[in-house]
Amino acid sequence: MISSGTARSCHRDQPLRDNPADGIRAAGGFSEPEEWRFGWEWTYTRDAWLDQLPTHGAFIQLPSHQLAEVLEAVGAAIEAVGGSFTMRYATVAVTARRTDVA
Repeated sequence: MISSGTARSCHRDQPLRDNPADGIRAAGGFSEPEEWRFGWEWTYTRDAWLDQLPTHGAFIQLPSHQLAEVLEAVGAAIEAVGGSFTMRYATVAVTARRTDVA
């Protein structure tokens, strides 16, 4: 289930948002960068979260027996909070127009 809205600002994503704009400015030949930000949420069921969890970072490298332990513990934690949870996301796009085009 997707729900739209404004995501809360979070300092953790600030470098992600600043770096592309700074790179565009430093490159020259572009207008001032514009940013669009769309906050959204997705509600994951226990099974949906466990299906995609093995594709995340370090989990990819875990031996199967350790991954099974992680999935069991995470599944139990999700069940303990009602069987689902909502994750907040923010999608950010940074664009600029070329100014040196003849």
